[in-house]
Amino acid sequence: MPYPKNFVWGVASASFQVEGASEEDGTGLSIWDMYCRTPGNVFHGHTGDVACDHYHRYKEDVGLMKDLGVKGYRFSLSWPRIIPDGNGKVNKKGLDFYDRLIDEMLDANIQPWVTLFHWDYPYELYLKGGWLNPDSPDWFANYTKVAVEKLGDRVGHWMTLNEPLCFIAGGLQQGWHAPGLKLPLRECALAAHNVLLAHGKSVQTIRALSKKPVKIGFAPTGQRPVPFTDKPEDIRAAEESLNSATVLPLMANSWWMDPVFLGKYPEDGLESMGRFAPKVKSGDMKLISSPVDFCGMNIYNGDFVRAGKDGKPEAVLPPAGYNRTAQDDWFVNPPCMYWVTKWFYKRYRKPIVITENGHQNLDFVHLDGKVHDPQRIDYLHRYLLELEKAIDEGVPVEGYFQWTIMDNFEWAMGYKVRVGLVYTDYQTQERIPKDSYYWYKKLIASNGKSLH
Repeated sequence: MPYPKNFVWGVASASFQVEGASEEDGTGLSIWDMYCRTPGNVFHGHTGDVACDHYHRYKEDVGLMKDLGVKGYRFSLSWPRIIPDGNGKVNKKGLDFYDRLIDEMLDANIQPWVTLFHWDYPYELYLKGGWLNPDSPDWFANYTKVAVEKLGDRVGHWMTLNEPLCFIAGGLQQGWHAPGLKLPLRECALAAHNVLLAHGKSVQTIRALSKKPVKIGFAPTGQRPVPFTDKPEDIRAAEESLNSATVLPLMANSWWMDPVFLGKYPEDGLESMGRFAPKVKSGDMKLISSPVDFCGMNIYNGDFVRAGKDGKPEAVLPPAGYNRTAQDDWFVNPPCMYWVTKWFYKRYRKPIVITENGHQNLDFVHLDGKVHDPQRIDYLHRYLLELEKAIDEGVPVEGYFQWTIMDNFEWAMGYKVRVGLVYTDYQTQERIPKDSYYWYKKLIASNGKSLH
């Protein structure tokens, strides 16, 4: 069966990864500005100071999207660009940038899908305790208010947060993301709870202030298990693993998604947390579970799981030489797209939007002046066939956003790997559409039929 008639084919990006202009027009510092300047944090000391210079070249980039034929562009707003100190005076020039970007997109018949927070937390708020501060949910709600009052007459799709697992478990607990801390579990659990409260307040703010009908979600990530075989016991074990919060609760899907969609923390996660679990006040879970319209999912790689001798889930390493992306711990495992999509819909009963999916490669310009990336094409082809399989089985998938439109700053990997459909020359800022760009263009024009 073909993809649904109104399926949203799109591309995605994030503010810190593409915009640059880190000190222009009154922009404030973010924790990623700080993190990049700490030796050893980012590959070769790379920074997001210039990135893809999207701040100045957005018209060119929207032109590429228009040529590509996408129906939607998922991008994030920079909180410190809009409110430099995070919770004070609004920076009109910063907010005006997104005003112009959205108008340019609408002129190109591209829907804006706005993410309010994609990791560039205001540095001034970090100095006040960041997500540990009990006022942090209100800070985020105020920022949401400013964004929606300005842009809510044209934006019909909002996402509150991108991958809280990464900025809490990765940034506060394990130190591999900004701000690079290694705090005790109790503090991390408290910060996570404040993040979920911030999500709830943001959802309510969007609903109250939007000037047009809206659909709201968020974009989590977590475990992506794949049954090692098609045996029923391995399938059951993989599904159990998907929802388990027994080990490292803050890294678990259910720790972030159950409160939002089910209004409660997972019991196994609370048991694992023990006395370090956050104190939930009256009304907290009702706020956190403020109704949303879709379940966003960032899916890249999958890990094999089987039933152990005791029947419980057991991780299985793939065979030696198994396909990987340029980030060597990411296995190319296309069935994860099918299984995870299917299981999340089964658990949460919300329409699915694939908010990120893409391939990290080591692309370069060939002697013919073109960028040939057959691995990315093959990767996308395989994953989209698996997504189609889920749709055929009745999973309501409303959109797919390829990560990413152009090569950009890939966080701690800096500019080491390339994930875009468009090659970015970081010295000249020239954009060169890759082979995968033209493959995706054909796919969009056929609404997925060219997969077959």
